[in-house]
Amino acid sequence: MTAAERLTEMLHMGPGQGVVVHDPSNMFYLTEGYTGEGMVYISAQKRVIITDFRYTEQAGRQAPGFMAVEISSGKNHNQWLSELVHADGVTELRVETNYLSVDTFGMLKDAVGEDVSFAPLNKAPQKIREIKTPAEIVTMRKAADITTEAFNAILPKIREGMTEKELQIELDFTMLRLGADGNAFNTIIASGVNGSLPHAVPGQKKIQKGDMITMDFGAKVGGYCSDMTRTVSLGQPGEEMRRIYDTVYRAQCMCEDALAAGKNCAEIDKLARDYIDARGYEGRFGHGLGHSVGIDIHEEPRLSQKCHEILQAGVVITVEPGVYVPGLGGVRIENTCLVKENGSVPLTTADKQLIIL
Repeated sequence: MTAAERLTEMLHMGPGQGVVVHDPSNMFYLTEGYTGEGMVYISAQKRVIITDFRYTEQAGRQAPGFMAVEISSGKNHNQWLSELVHADGVTELRVETNYLSVDTFGMLKDAVGEDVSFAPLNKAPQKIREIKTPAEIVTMRKAADITTEAFNAILPKIREGMTEKELQIELDFTMLRLGADGNAFNTIIASGVNGSLPHAVPGQKKIQKGDMITMDFGAKVGGYCSDMTRTVSLGQPGEEMRRIYDTVYRAQCMCEDALAAGKNCAEIDKLARDYIDARGYEGRFGHGLGHSVGIDIHEEPRLSQKCHEILQAGVVITVEPGVYVPGLGGVRIENTCLVKENGSVPLTTADKQLIIL
């Protein structure tokens, strides 16, 4: 069953109903490969990519199961959509109200006309995307393998006096050299006191002896992301940073071991939070324990206090506790894991124990 067929089945779509998708990640998923711009229209009768001259040939190559139509000076995206909707006799069109701006939605409604009603798509494609297919998992393993290999390759290059920015460039280049299509997100490098910033931006700070260095990075392959964080030390770290590392390491291992289909997301988050609090770091772990990964780097469900979803086999999700102490530094350790019926399998497999360079 194709992704488009899974969507129409989930929505119980029949004659008179259609869907238009603007979110690039959902367009990629539903067409199974299209990476250009425009919009995707799906009805009981048609599968169409509406785009411009730059992408019509590309659409034919990347999504052979879809017809590609080209806008012109006389017919824009919304006018093409209106023509397709009326030709199919669609009276209800589902749209991504969570994604479109008010102005964009208004122009779409005006073009299609008052004889068609509109309903929210309610993130139905994202819901289908939560459970990865075997083919998706193969691609995500490739991305994770490149991420792991890049980490192992970069360790001998870390030296005193190297800036965070230089380390970021080396790491990003290494992933590309190993076969990544690009970065899954902007690489985070945080050394020494900057380690207390969970999403630090690599800058001109020089790495010094005794610094803990947090590296949060991931490769993108075939449209799918990987995500991994490791914290290493250049030389011997201080006693308190060693204790923080041990705390985060144990919390990460504990939660990764607990990961399995049937588990409540919030309860797994609570395992890490309670342990970190009990070690004296209450309030120093301020983000959720993890997030699902796929076409987007942040997907649902999430391991957090607010998410009470029950995990299903086939979800790919991160486990990434951290402790952040302003003026001292921080530690985060993260694996991307595939949830299975009776446990989980880490896709990122680099050593999690403290590495002292």
